[in-house]
Formats: sequence, structure tokens, C-alpha cells
Amino acid sequence: MLLAVASCTNIDLYEKTAAIPGQKWSSSFKPSFTFAITDTSALYQVWFVFRHTEKYNFNNIYINLRAQVPGQDTSLQIRQDVKLATDDRGWLATGMDDIYEHREPLGPAQTFKAGEYTFTLEQIMREDPLNHVLDAGIRIEKQ
Repeated sequence: MLLAVASCTNIDLYEKTAAIPGQKWSSSFKPSFTFAITDTSALYQVWFVFRHTEKYNFNNIYINLRAQVPGQDTSLQIRQDVKLATDDRGWLATGMDDIYEHREPLGPAQTFKAGEYTFTLEQIMREDPLNHVLDAGIRIEKQ
């Protein structure tokens, strides 16, 4: 029975966040995360991890995710509008006191080729720096 439960759970491959200096995410601060993929037959889900206080002024965040793929000289760039709140439900996150954490998927699960990847996050909001942001990061989850 334990084997059946273990085989149904997702296996985390990588999760890391970067603390935002002074809780003000400047567009010049671009945290990078490096990890290696060895299983090329599995599907992987990429998640955006974002922590902020209740004073965060927006119900979304625009980000650029840059991916340096093994064997390529240029990086891929994905622009994403991540919804963080709605008028009906409020924050779409888990929260404790006045701190909220979002884990939002960035596209569908996909396969990766073997090698070392570097993902870089950049906030591209009109407000710069973006206030009341604690951490930003990525999670790579093997499906």
C-alpha cells in the first residue's frame, strides 16, 4: 500500500527562491536558478513562486522568464501575466498573517533534454521598484 501511495505523489526536482532586497523588487534585480535534468522521458511542470505582504498593490504580476537551455547560445524568453487575486476571492494564495505565497504554473508540463538549465526571473511591471515583495523563485516538479 505504501508503494501505491508513493508512486502517485509528485517528486520535487528543484525549488528555490531569492529574497528581494528591502522588499522592493527592482527590474535590475534578476534572480537566477540553475538545475540539472537527467530524466528526459518525464514531464516537468515549471512553477512561479512568489511571496508578498498584504500591502502589495496589484492583483497580478508581469514577469519575463529567461531559460538558458543546454547546447544553445541564446536564451528563450517567456513573458507571463500571473494572476494573483480576483475581486471575488481576494488573494489566490496561501497566507499566514499578512504574508501570501503563490505557486502558479508557467505553461503546461513538458519534457526537457538532459543537461544544465539556468532560469532567470525579471519583473516587468510599470511600478519600479515593485514594493512589498518578499521572495521570487521557481519550482520544477516532475510529473
